[in-house]
Amino acid sequence: MYIKRLLENDTKLASVWVQGEISNFKWHTSGHIYFTVKDETAQLKCVMFRSAAQRLRFKPDNGMQVLLWGNVTVYERDGAYQFYAQEMEPAGVGALHLQYEQLKRKLEAEGLFDAARKRPLPLMPRRIGLVTAPTGAALRDMISISRRRFPGVRLLLAPALVQGADAPASLVRALELVAREPEIDVVIIGRGGGSLEDLWAFNDEELARAIRACPVPVVSAVGHETDYTIADFAADMRAPTPSGAVEMVVPSRLDLQGQIDSLRLRLVSVTRRLVERKRLRLRALAERPVLLRPQGRLLQDRQRLDDLVRRLGFASGRRIERNRQRLGSLAGRLDALSPLSVLSRGYSITRAADGSVVRSASAVQTGDAVSIMLHKGSLVARVESKTEES
Repeated sequence: MYIKRLLENDTKLASVWVQGEISNFKWHTSGHIYFTVKDETAQLKCVMFRSAAQRLRFKPDNGMQVLLWGNVTVYERDGAYQFYAQEMEPAGVGALHLQYEQLKRKLEAEGLFDAARKRPLPLMPRRIGLVTAPTGAALRDMISISRRRFPGVRLLLAPALVQGADAPASLVRALELVAREPEIDVVIIGRGGGSLEDLWAFNDEELARAIRACPVPVVSAVGHETDYTIADFAADMRAPTPSGAVEMVVPSRLDLQGQIDSLRLRLVSVTRRLVERKRLRLRALAERPVLLRPQGRLLQDRQRLDDLVRRLGFASGRRIERNRQRLGSLAGRLDALSPLSVLSRGYSITRAADGSVVRSASAVQTGDAVSIMLHKGSLVARVESKTEES
């Protein structure tokens, strides 16, 4: 306790800057940070409590050279010197720059900046949302350029803080608000130039995610042409300045009028060539004999029809005569095979009482009644006698 009071009461040790390399780094679940800083000759155990660790603008890690500010004390349980760090900055590189690079690598690894996720800007936006400070040269420039390029485009301002600790949350709220407005085709978010600290609100992780979640394309226009922020990488398009963003989004009325005039001239030229081709074709058709002397064509077709009718009649007559001759031949053959023809030559057909044809004398008995079919008429007779051939 005595040594601890000596160290804590020493004004020189109550406010000390220490520089060294981090080792044995551990970020406890309680939010406290435990680590050691060392150089070529010595090492010092350090602790940064959660209240101070929450203010860090970068993520410490083993092997990182840091600059610490705090006080020296004794940890009674171990009886060891210990440094209570209240502030920490990277040594040799600014904390803001390191935080920027770490956040950029993190979001890039998630695919938040992938080109495949970028959406094209609308060709003719009807309503443009502006997320920026309500006062300042940036807003005045954007309004002026928009009116000059295309007065018919409507602008909707969602005012937001663009600098300071509260700026990121304000920008996110404004972006979400303007995105819910109907008929918004594209959003421009940005501010004029400034230092890295002035533009730091646009290096916020939540703002980057809000830009990607916006339902319409977002153009980031932060600072000057050489300034790049996390918002620039997350947006669908980056403009070098707010004025450049308006020129990128708002079409030029004069340029559009020039394109319309060019298209009109092309349409007139194409139409004239088409009409001329149709006129030449009509002239060629009008000079064809069938149109000059249509009666001659009709007479030829009529003569051809008469010839076809005559040929059809001749062919039909010949075919009918051939079929008549064939029919006569078939009739003669049929008549020769007919039983009636046999009966006409004096033959007859005898049938027994059951109607069967009598082909031999053995088929009937003496006294049986038989019917005899003649060429003309029939007879009913009774068998008086019969002679059977052996």
